[in-house]
Amino acid sequence: MTAVHTSEPVAGTASAAPAPARPLPPRARQFYALTKPGVVQLIVFCAFIGMVMAVPGLPTVSEWLRMAVASLGIWCVAGAAAAVNCIIEQTMDARMKRTAWRPTAKGELTNRQTLGFAAGLGLGGCVILYVLVNPLTMWLTFATFIGYAIIYTVVLKPMTPQNIVIGGASGAMPPVLGWAAMTGQLSPEAWIMCLIIFLWTPPHFWALALYRVEDYRKSGLPMLPVTHGNQFTRSHVFLYTWVLFAGCLMPFVYGMSSWIYLVAAVVLSLMFCWYGYRLWRDYSDALARKTFRFSILHLSLLFSALLVDHYVF
Repeated sequence: MTAVHTSEPVAGTASAAPAPARPLPPRARQFYALTKPGVVQLIVFCAFIGMVMAVPGLPTVSEWLRMAVASLGIWCVAGAAAAVNCIIEQTMDARMKRTAWRPTAKGELTNRQTLGFAAGLGLGGCVILYVLVNPLTMWLTFATFIGYAIIYTVVLKPMTPQNIVIGGASGAMPPVLGWAAMTGQLSPEAWIMCLIIFLWTPPHFWALALYRVEDYRKSGLPMLPVTHGNQFTRSHVFLYTWVLFAGCLMPFVYGMSSWIYLVAAVVLSLMFCWYGYRLWRDYSDALARKTFRFSILHLSLLFSALLVDHYVF
């Protein structure tokens, strides 16, 4: 989710230009790629929103430090889960254009190296959370690791075309982890944020699966567009955008946000529904790709609006 921009130095100013940042060594880049950085960044972002929402008013210095430590611990465990996923799915990844570049799929890293990396990262994250945050956050994060890396990847994903719906529960947990990190307990507010991500996951992922259907067909995974076809999946994406719309109103209905969030939620959700409608009525791979990209923007802006609302009111 970040971009690196380079430019040529202006003539006569080369000596004053700062030295370019040194890239990571090839091996370090390979291990970093195992963590699925883009996915993990979104996970940590949602966890951070949960942390901030759990603190009334502006956080103190000690609370900011706690947030930073908790974010690091959650990043480590999430990265470890992603690495385990790369091991389990390396054969399928090698068949798919979207994932064939992964170090495990290309054979650049062995299973032993990847497993050692995942174990070290995951153990380190659990220690950070248990010792420096609280045991509840560590156990919830560990349970999320098991839910994604084992239950979803090993059991659900190859078994049912509804895998992403059922398995979405583990991916929806970051706000709950963030809330627990700051309070040591759980509350309805945390579960409402979790519900939003849970309902967001199917239309987000199925939009991707629609334009990557041949990849999933080659992989042998029973993804919805493969088992039930393009039209059936498109109708499900459209229906889920409306279900998500209702879920996005919950923070306002429950009283954890005001009109600022409500306006953002209505506008963003209507836009997602419009994408879903267009996808249903007039499909193209380009539109499916745009829908997938907008879904990421939708969740990011929605949670950002929740954050702004929290501080304004």
